[in-house]
Amino acid sequence: MAGALADEPLPPGAEVLDVGTGTGALALEAARRGFRVTAVDVSWSAVWAARLNARLAGLPVRIRHGNLFEPVRGESYDLVLANPPYVPTPGGRRAPRGAARAWDAGGDGRLVVDRICREAPGLLRPGGVLLVVQSALSAPDLTVGQLRAAGLKAAVTRRHRIAFGPVLRGRERWLRERGLLSEAEDKEELVVVRAELPV
Repeated sequence: MAGALADEPLPPGAEVLDVGTGTGALALEAARRGFRVTAVDVSWSAVWAARLNARLAGLPVRIRHGNLFEPVRGESYDLVLANPPYVPTPGGRRAPRGAARAWDAGGDGRLVVDRICREAPGLLRPGGVLLVVQSALSAPDLTVGQLRAAGLKAAVTRRHRIAFGPVLRGRERWLRERGLLSEAEDKEELVVVRAELPV
């Protein structure tokens, strides 16, 4: 995602929103490039970590606590970054709690991704860009289709394969039983979807 951010030719002073900021790594990278950055996370621990990291880095980042776009309703941005939870979850009908909110994303892995597809286009300025990272396990083609249906030009622009982390290893058998992973697969593919609102 940092590479996708680096590829965006935004002028200094551009307005950037980072939702699901976690420790604020992407927000800080955007601030280093001279952008005006707002970061949001639903976790108070993440908000405090991002605030501390911004202070230690000496970077001006506005950090808000809240669920996805709620803290920035009525605002608009040149670039929206989203690193939502995207791991399919057994018994995923219940909303995740605690640390699991960072990765658990419902039975199909789209609990938050679908909301981003519905709500993010309304926050983009003309020519604005949305970058979303997600797992190939959570149907990136559906993300592209939903964003196109909302009037954006959208495509998968980056792919990267990584070793299974502890969360995926813990539910590997379930993912294989559901047909989301083949018996031969031993890596997870992450993708970046880029969507642009036409001018």
